[in-house]
Amino acid sequence: RRLGAWICFADESGISLRPARARTWARRGTTPIVTVAGRGGRKLSLAGIVAYHAGHQPRIIYRTMVHRGRKGEPKGFGEDHFAKLLDAAHQHLGAPIVLIWDGLPAHKSAKMRALIAARPWLRVYRLPGYAPELNPVENLWSSLKRSMANLAPGRIDDLLRVAKNRLKQMQYRPTLAYGFLATSGLAPP
Repeated sequence: RRLGAWICFADESGISLRPARARTWARRGTTPIVTVAGRGGRKLSLAGIVAYHAGHQPRIIYRTMVHRGRKGEPKGFGEDHFAKLLDAAHQHLGAPIVLIWDGLPAHKSAKMRALIAARPWLRVYRLPGYAPELNPVENLWSSLKRSMANLAPGRIDDLLRVAKNRLKQMQYRPTLAYGFLATSGLAPP
């Protein structure tokens, strides 16, 4: 509060073309079957920030990356990708950021430490190990994946379109972001 900073939680996740299983309804005696088309090796990587500030609506900021299984293609978010996400968040929020994230190797590498040191508006704190329940962004990914259960997209581009659509809907529901925070046992600022 003294810094006038946004408290931001960050995390990353991935979704593949193989849909998550969930319960559903069907006529008695008819087992619902979801057929899955598509090759393995294709994945949608997601990186997100849930930002909170006293007197403001919470914000959800995210980036996506498609991995098509091509040689030399990044399989997930690296230090440079996280730095670009943080720069975009800073520009969007227009204030200093207090960032809280987990101990992913890309978060604590020497390159990432240098990128963080080059940003005077950024303070970073690490969550304790094996404590994903403290990160509200984990609840964001859980909600997203639950909303996509039993969805069988044919192509990775279809998966990307649906994921972006669902995340965009979440951005316009600030009570959902407060719920993510409350589920982690924390109170809004």
